[in-house]
Amino acid sequence: QVQLVESGGGLVQPGGSLRLSCAVSGSIFNIDTMGWYRQAPGKGRELVAIITSGRRTNYADTVKGRFTISRDNAKNTVYLQMNSLKPEDTAVYYCNAEKYAVLYWGQGTQVTVSS
Repeated sequence: QVQLVESGGGLVQPGGSLRLSCAVSGSIFNIDTMGWYRQAPGKGRELVAIITSGRRTNYADTVKGRFTISRDNAKNTVYLQMNSLKPEDTAVYYCNAEKYAVLYWGQGTQVTVSS
């Protein structure tokens, strides 16, 4: 089993920044891709960014150039640096990890962008 715990969400003004963290514990050996997803009210869950064990990254078009995903394997943590935040970035952000084709999810952290 893999456990994921997100932190770092909150209320921020448009144009501001936040850094989300996802701490991974449990059976962490051989975790491959990790990612961040988000779900806005009344919408489905969508991909924000992913990073492979080789640190290749991929981003949704809506966040390219503003968000950066990174992972620190020594700390078993994946990060999402979010800059130039917009009201449409408001959502619950979820961390996930893939191991042997099984997806594990965290409980989510709320990000609200509002003046």
